[in-house]
Amino acid sequence: MTAPILPGAEPFSAAGGPHGALVLHGFTGNPGSMRGIAEALAAAGFTVELPLLPGHGTSIEDMIPTGWNDWLGAAEAAYAGLAGRCETVAVVGLSMGGALTVSLAADHPEIVGIVCINAVVSAPEGMKDAVAGLVAEGMETMDGIGSDIADPDQVESAYAQTPLAPLLTMFEAADSFAGRLGEITCPVLVMTSPQDHVVPPENSTIIAEGVSGPVERVTLERSYHVATLDYDKDIVIDATVEFVRKVSGA
Repeated sequence: MTAPILPGAEPFSAAGGPHGALVLHGFTGNPGSMRGIAEALAAAGFTVELPLLPGHGTSIEDMIPTGWNDWLGAAEAAYAGLAGRCETVAVVGLSMGGALTVSLAADHPEIVGIVCINAVVSAPEGMKDAVAGLVAEGMETMDGIGSDIADPDQVESAYAQTPLAPLLTMFEAADSFAGRLGEITCPVLVMTSPQDHVVPPENSTIIAEGVSGPVERVTLERSYHVATLDYDKDIVIDATVEFVRKVSGA
């Protein structure tokens, strides 16, 4: 790391009962955006891991050399640690964390349930090619996409810039998601902000219609992309805890 961890961006762990929950933050964000969910799950008695994904939560320079395989590897390691000491594990993800959640569920049918909050599973039309073109021209960053929040009193401590090469790796990974959604047979909770200015809301529909397991949906009418910090954060937290409790048999 080239810089210390930003205040509030620290990873979170809680030792609880035999049921585990893995919580994953989004692209250029950090655990601060998901801490409320993680702490609520811990208070409900779950064993919780909320890792700081590689390159995040310090400085943009640390993220530029990272990519999808690094973030997925960290998520896999955190999942393996939980699965090794818990009877069940559910996974919760926001934005790119939702993409990681989908990938984990496709690879691990033993996961008892997943929660996808404004998850990204497809690149907007033309976006991947546009980003690839900028990378080919030697550009490293563009304006940031963080802190898309309706509540003016809330700020996400995401990076002010978006690293382009890492973003391209996420879009390239998304190319495989559509073909793998049908492999997900566990229960799925999909939460969507219709006024999302970062991830098109139709991503949630792609997930809901593509998975093979039972689906529940929650619409977050008052929130933008980072709904976990926005006006509907209590709805997000309560729905997540209730869902994880139900699928875990806790």
